[in-house]
Amino acid sequence: MGNFLASIKKELLVIFFSMVPVFELRGAIPLGISLGLSPLHSWVLSVISNILMAGFLLKLLNPIMNYFEKTRLFKSTIGWVKTRSMKKAATIKKYSLIGLFFFVAIPIPTTGVWTASVIASILNLDIKKSLISMGLGVVAAASIVLGLYYGIFI
Repeated sequence: MGNFLASIKKELLVIFFSMVPVFELRGAIPLGISLGLSPLHSWVLSVISNILMAGFLLKLLNPIMNYFEKTRLFKSTIGWVKTRSMKKAATIKKYSLIGLFFFVAIPIPTTGVWTASVIASILNLDIKKSLISMGLGVVAAASIVLGLYYGIFI
């Protein structure tokens, strides 16, 4: 029973960290491997939870940002997030959903589903198409991270 709980704890850590901004699956896959999960297990957990997070963000981010942008307390913070995200949006502006895919697929900090969701919301991209594009980008990014782990891309 204790071994089962320890395994679940490791899996929950990987799931949690794959949903956290900046860290996302770029950090969750190596974390899972370092905790003793197989690389494939870490990959699957990270991809599924990162795509789920993208779905929630695409659906909820725009109404939440619009609401908090109207408050005195959060107006400047929301403005900063939007401005910062749009500085990275040139590829997405130019190529739309294909740009969104490549933006998420490049596994470097601040090019994950959090920033991509903010940009997609600001540009009013279709939620379902954005989720498909971002989901494919997540699979590509996770595969690159796993390839780096195995030394394929070095």
